[in-house]
Amino acid sequence: MTERYDCHYCKESLFGKKYVLREESPYCVKCYESLYSNTCEECKKPIGCNSKDLSYKDRHWHEDCFHCFQCKRSLVDKPFSAKEEQLLCTECYSNEYSSKCHECKKTVMPGTRKMEHKGNSWHETCFICQRCQQPIGTKSFIPKDNQNYCVPCYEKQFAMQCVQCKKPITTGGVTYRDQPWHKDCFLCTGCKNQLSGQRFTSRDEFPYCLNCFCNLYAKKCAGCTNPISGIGGSKYISFEERQWHNDCFNCKKCSISLVGRGFLTERDDVLCPECGKDI
Repeated sequence: MTERYDCHYCKESLFGKKYVLREESPYCVKCYESLYSNTCEECKKPIGCNSKDLSYKDRHWHEDCFHCFQCKRSLVDKPFSAKEEQLLCTECYSNEYSSKCHECKKTVMPGTRKMEHKGNSWHETCFICQRCQQPIGTKSFIPKDNQNYCVPCYEKQFAMQCVQCKKPITTGGVTYRDQPWHKDCFLCTGCKNQLSGQRFTSRDEFPYCLNCFCNLYAKKCAGCTNPISGIGGSKYISFEERQWHNDCFNCKKCSISLVGRGFLTERDDVLCPECGKDI
């Protein structure tokens, strides 16, 4: 006697009928589709046993329903993208959502290399130096007047040249006597230290730091023997080829200041009238 082979759900005989095994239990096609078939996202009908079930992120489609939301072309075995639960072919997605190349105005397709700068995008082959027309790629570049230049071309076309080393100045130059210098090249003629950011003066058109200028050219105070720079409006007293700092022009004996007062001299000394009355 033949053993009965019935649908696990409705118990009807499966003899001579199509059936589906699920977890080793047989189901007639009608019961299986009713219990387990997925609903198509497009047509909202069950995806039966005789249909191909295509899925993406827990969503399911009939093979004929799996198409681009925009152009309706089939997406079966083709690349696609999703936007707000809508499936789009690569072309429609690019036209709708991908950035446009700042140079050629065409779409920058997903998956292709692109360059970005200040909110604009370029195809890699469109991001070129305005002067030499070569792709910039990942090399350094300098933007000017809405155009991009590789560093060598920018330096040749726009950068000023340092008076000292004759090389281009791209950042942080110094102007002296209406001529451009690199900060590293603008040095004291005496000690060769950088002058950028500190006070300096010049003699015979050569720049000097204050220390070197005072040591080399400033007259010495007859009182303290230190240089009198005269820089920055500092005052000094001059008498018969001798000079004093204002603070050093004092009576040799009583040390009272003689600035603005009469005085007497005794050899190299200066005296107030009171101390010099016995001369």
